[in-house]
Amino acid sequence: MKSLSFSSLDAPVTGYLQDDHDRLVAHKRRPAIILCAGGAYRWLSPREKDPVALQFAAMGYQTFLIAYSTGERAGGLRPLRELAECVRIVRAHAEEWHIEPEHVAVLGFSAGGHLAASLGTLWQEQPQGEACRPDALVLCYPVITTGTFAHAESVDNVSGGDPVLRERLSLEKRVTAQMPPTFVWHCVGDESVPVENTLLLTAAMQRAGVPYECHLFAGGAHGVSLCNREVETPYPAVAPWVSLCKAWLNAQFGYDP
Repeated sequence: MKSLSFSSLDAPVTGYLQDDHDRLVAHKRRPAIILCAGGAYRWLSPREKDPVALQFAAMGYQTFLIAYSTGERAGGLRPLRELAECVRIVRAHAEEWHIEPEHVAVLGFSAGGHLAASLGTLWQEQPQGEACRPDALVLCYPVITTGTFAHAESVDNVSGGDPVLRERLSLEKRVTAQMPPTFVWHCVGDESVPVENTLLLTAAMQRAGVPYECHLFAGGAHGVSLCNREVETPYPAVAPWVSLCKAWLNAQFGYDP
């Protein structure tokens, strides 16, 4: 495995790439996944960064971790523009980085899930067009709504206090049939980002005919990442989300590592 770094607009991106080898003919091209850590658009949670990237790299995915803009720089759709450009760059380097350009997923946790879902629902509005549309989304306890069940800090940071932008980023209202297939999971016991965020999204996807798979776990909490001791959130009953996600993504991409 090798690592690389590049910038997507102002956002640093780290890639973890499987080495190519003449004896690995079946793996000349691999699917890719771009990871967006959570942190209320205020910071990026370390438990949702490298440990997750290495987990997906071990599954055989070319994996990228984007440090999108947070804090005062999170407003004005800057993180969305950065993620859209990141997807375009990954596709543009597909041959060099041994990626199947039609198998690029975006995964996000919490506020990072809001960012991933923003691209999934608003990609048509980006200047990159189809080049920035993810082929699949993975949303982990995502922030979705800016309404009754909103996570206030995330919404305030990403909207920059602009009421028009706040309404625009209530993503359950932006779902169309052009949204990519989506895997989403949430803990029912999440006291930070209520599970209603995921319920509102899945209801909207159902109405729009978007293919999706949803898993709700009893109990649990927020920010649990891989749900193991490495990330200091051991929730064995929730940890199967990783294997469920792997099976779903591999089926989406016809990938049999």
